Amino acid sequence: MPETGRAAALIDRVAGLSWRGRVLVLGVLGAVAALGQAPVGAWPLSILAFALLYGVFLRAAGGRQAAWIGWAFGTGYFLLSLNWIIEPFLVDVARHGWMAPFALLGLSGGLALFAAAALGLGRSLGGGALGFVGGLGLVELARGYVLTGFPWAQPGHVLIDTPLLHWASYLGSLGLTALVLLAAVALWMALTGARAGFAALGAMALLWPLGAMLTPDTGAGPEAAIVRLIQPNAPQHEKWDPEKIQGFFDRQLAFSAAGEGRPDLIVWPETAVPVMLENAARTLEVISDAAGGVPVVVGLQRREELRLFNTLALVEAGGSVAAVYDKHHLVPFGEYMPYGDVLAQWGIHGMASKDGQGFSSGPGAQVIEMGALGRALPLICYEGVFAQDLRAAPGRADFILLITNDAWFGKFSGPYQHLAQARLRSVEFGLPMIRVANTGVSAMIDAAGRVTESLPLGEAGWRDAALPPPLPPTVYARLGDAPMLAIFLVLLGLSRLDHRRRAARI
Repeated sequence: MPETGRAAALIDRVAGLSWRGRVLVLGVLGAVAALGQAPVGAWPLSILAFALLYGVFLRAAGGRQAAWIGWAFGTGYFLLSLNWIIEPFLVDVARHGWMAPFALLGLSGGLALFAAAALGLGRSLGGGALGFVGGLGLVELARGYVLTGFPWAQPGHVLIDTPLLHWASYLGSLGLTALVLLAAVALWMALTGARAGFAALGAMALLWPLGAMLTPDTGAGPEAAIVRLIQPNAPQHEKWDPEKIQGFFDRQLAFSAAGEGRPDLIVWPETAVPVMLENAARTLEVISDAAGGVPVVVGLQRREELRLFNTLALVEAGGSVAAVYDKHHLVPFGEYMPYGDVLAQWGIHGMASKDGQGFSSGPGAQVIEMGALGRALPLICYEGVFAQDLRAAPGRADFILLITNDAWFGKFSGPYQHLAQARLRSVEFGLPMIRVANTGVSAMIDAAGRVTESLPLGEAGWRDAALPPPLPPTVYARLGDAPMLAIFLVLLGLSRLDHRRRAARI
């Protein structure tokens, strides 16, 4: 059926622009798609932008042209959605500030290569709706793994603050991405006068109330454990200032000792203790005394010979360390530098490291026994972005325990996007999450992804929150991304077969 209507006419005008004009328009369109990400949350604009991208994709003369379309769109998309990436470079402006624009442009243009590969692949294998959804979906899956992975700002993340989040318990974040792409295709069809588009949109709209209806009630009962969230709000440029370190530490002690009742667990954020673990015996005693003997989870660093670790420790009464977890999924160019010893000779270091290679990776995912509270799956900061890190744990936990220092992410989009992904992890695995952040947002999240208690971004304070119960293992917890991988491969295969059939008729 020939495409009709204003949408098709608009795409024809874009196709008639010069090469530079098309790149600019597609970049702007990508930026519009990014408005669905937190904190803006304008998900209808994201679907509309992807629908228009699909219209441009349909007019691509071949795989190479489709790849350029994907790269231009992807660059605009990541420029806006990942604008927070400049924040770490502004902590020490004299040392790293000059890198900020290059980092944003380089990261955006680099990640846009995934979008280029997606549309190039989809068009080469036949194009159409099957190639568009299959190509983008498959490459989004790859983005979570290639070069240690960076699945931030996936298209499906725009649905986290909607009832459609429930469906992530079956098919994960990639299932949400598929919903966004399918809705975009259906919207384009509707805009160009195809009745099937209206029917598809109507059918997909039913998933909204159905998701709301099926979202389980996971509220904490009267016997639930009480967890105290400690948020010191230490700005990154002041966090290690010798004149202010003690003040931030004392603030956390005061928050731990506050209140009349005693919680069952107290949690401090990532790198909250300014002393190496091997030298912290007296410091941990002071923390335990302030907590009144209540177990305290703290973030700090430790050394093992020449290796440096970003560590979470469970401190029990008297300051004894009951368990230690070392972060294993490190931030490249942040916590460690590939070929760091060589780059250090040129004065280039990781944001959070002092010399050479920076931090070392821990042995991997683990589960910590935490007495009456059950078993915790510990995560440190960036690890909450990777669903595969949670699936790698040796056994099922009762809750997720994530400590982070989101001061690195600034005060606009980064912390809220990080929180949104934490909510997504809870839904995917059917587990509540204790999330404690240095500058916020600290939150208790139930197994359905709802924030039950929180501390606002940029405020110091503490909050006692009841720990919600876990749900039974979800479909996603059992199968991971394998079903979506199979679906995307099938879509691309069908696209290829359909293309061959159409070619044979000509």
